Amino acid sequence: MVSTNTRFWILILLVAISGFSQGMLLPLLSIILEQNQIPSSINGIHATGIYIGILLASPFMEKPLQKFGFKPIIMVGGILVILSMTLFPFWQALWFWFILRVTIGIGDQMIHFGTQTWITTTTPKEIRGRRVAYYGMFFGLGFAIGPLMTRLMAINETAPFIVSAVLSLLVWGTMFFVRNEWPNEDNDTTVQTTNSLGRFAETGKIAWVALLPGFGYGFLEAALHGIFPIYGLRIGHNIEILAYIIPCFAAGSLLTQLPLGILSDKIGRKNTLLVVLSGGILCFLIAATFEHSVIALFVSFALAGMLVGSLYSMGIAFMTDLLPTNLLPAGNLMISIIFSFGSISGPFLGGLFIEFFPNVSFFYLIVVILIMITTAIYFKKEPDKARIHINE
Repeated sequence: MVSTNTRFWILILLVAISGFSQGMLLPLLSIILEQNQIPSSINGIHATGIYIGILLASPFMEKPLQKFGFKPIIMVGGILVILSMTLFPFWQALWFWFILRVTIGIGDQMIHFGTQTWITTTTPKEIRGRRVAYYGMFFGLGFAIGPLMTRLMAINETAPFIVSAVLSLLVWGTMFFVRNEWPNEDNDTTVQTTNSLGRFAETGKIAWVALLPGFGYGFLEAALHGIFPIYGLRIGHNIEILAYIIPCFAAGSLLTQLPLGILSDKIGRKNTLLVVLSGGILCFLIAATFEHSVIALFVSFALAGMLVGSLYSMGIAFMTDLLPTNLLPAGNLMISIIFSFGSISGPFLGGLFIEFFPNVSFFYLIVVILIMITTAIYFKKEPDKARIHINE
């Protein structure tokens, strides 16, 4: 069996290939459906399938994790993703593809909940920001490469699905070399909750503000990958250009995930979040103003990725700082759930927005969401750290 450090990097590779599959699937299916003249509102709703799957799976993750351990949860999730990717080319029906998207969402939730909880519960606080930044960075790397697979459509429409399934299978196979573990159960005296609803309620009371960045990242990720391709085609950009613009957001995040994680270890998660959110708002205002310029979109997407592309990983680190150890599984589930709500809102609201406001820039919708999150974080008072960190 592999060492603890090797296990960490295997988990990170699983996250990367999950990001790759999601990053490929969102724009790929959006473009295929747009070319088949599916209305943007239906296209947007269809794109929520992955996140509906995440929501469906989330309430049922905690008990199986405690009973069976991390490894079986991750393995089952991986096989669901691989099988679904393999089935896409066999039948191009709207409802069938939606079911496959939901199944991929369930599999992705199992992978992310297992890897995320395994990493956060076994990482010392002093390097937590750095370790979680690697998590976000490699997910972003996969997400950045994924949309480039849309270019394989020029060869064969089934090629992107086959490539994704094969790569997922190769990485999934490395989990056979990892020893299974179970989450630690401590006797936390500050939280006397014995049921899942109680743990969720206590987690939300303590760390609700740390969940907002997850919502924001979910909204951005799904809107930029699921709806921007449609909007980009409608304002005159071609598929080849969009295939390069979309990954700039995730690629930009790769440059700053680790530095921002280290910075947040030093100056605090809240201060770092306020800085990156403010910069992200400015970037999308620039994108709205110069959306017909390919160069401006490249630059604004890259800069926005460098700033708000770290929202999810920073939210995880923020949440881990706030919660006692025994609430971390519930906290990781709640981040996944709120991320899913953001991801469902992105394509749904984005599709409605470009359909009912065709003469207003799609990027203004993103600006409004980011302003709301920034305002909530700014006015949230610091928690009682003596109580929250009593067990650390």
